[in-house]
Amino acid sequence: MGLNDISKYIALILRHKPETIGITLDEHGWASVSELIDGIAKTYDFNMNMLEEIVASDNKQRYSFNEDHTLIRANQGHSIPVDVELEEVAPPDILYHGTGEKYVDSIDAQGLIPKSRLYVHLSGDKDTAVKVGQRHGKPVVYVVESGIMYKEGFKFFRSVNGVWLTKEVPVRYMQKC
Repeated sequence: MGLNDISKYIALILRHKPETIGITLDEHGWASVSELIDGIAKTYDFNMNMLEEIVASDNKQRYSFNEDHTLIRANQGHSIPVDVELEEVAPPDILYHGTGEKYVDSIDAQGLIPKSRLYVHLSGDKDTAVKVGQRHGKPVVYVVESGIMYKEGFKFFRSVNGVWLTKEVPVRYMQKC
């Protein structure tokens, strides 16, 4: 299994199913690095150098270490309840959401909802949203009036890797690009 495949496996563990390798996350989503490595190494050739390379080279910056590299967590994207200690931040006036064409009818009817995740993920630029949408088929990009939402009481957070997060985006605040 290559590093890219192991990175996806780590995302599964740290975002959704830590029990897959018999570990637990604390309330902030942190896992013991040694337990993570030991758990993965039961099935795959894996060590600390490989983990550090995955964290450092991940183009989406999915993971963070604590200062002494004894703990690791996913920066966002969790389906399990964790508090990744996000600070509320005033968003720019416009954010973007990329999705696949197959989801448009549902989104047009109910807005953006987190489904299995804790937050709706938004991008600061259209190009990133297009790339996200391409992962789900033919891309469709929505423009989100995040500045108005914020003024009307919706909370926004920015993860350490630059992804904007909010609990929902009602239909009235969005339009297809």
